Amino acid sequence: MGRVAAAGALLVALLVLGASSGADAELSGVFQEMVKSECHFINGTQRVRFMKRFIYNREQYVHFDSDVGHFVGDTPYGEKVARYWNSNPEWMEHRRAAVDRHCRHNYELSTSFLVERRVPPSVSISL
Repeated sequence: MGRVAAAGALLVALLVLGASSGADAELSGVFQEMVKSECHFINGTQRVRFMKRFIYNREQYVHFDSDVGHFVGDTPYGEKVARYWNSNPEWMEHRRAAVDRHCRHNYELSTSFLVERRVPPSVSISL
């Protein structure tokens, strides 16, 4: 599934599953949608854990954990989104492959200036 299609699916899911019309409440006009991707490396690339977190207005509602292998809902709305995403085999295979495609790939690119860099820390105190 392409990025545009995934973004469209997320927007539709937000509208269909949980968005209120706002007719009975004053809307602030400000909201925040955030997606965080994390790679956790244990002993180089021998063990890699990929996490993708979906956050709306500072509340994580659904996340993917490569150790679990599927999306997990963190809120009632997130449970609905997780069921929807987990029901799509192509989308799930794309998520599961992120460990190699995203984490291990970026590890190889950044090893020379992040991992192998061994500069002792220095401290200077000014009074």
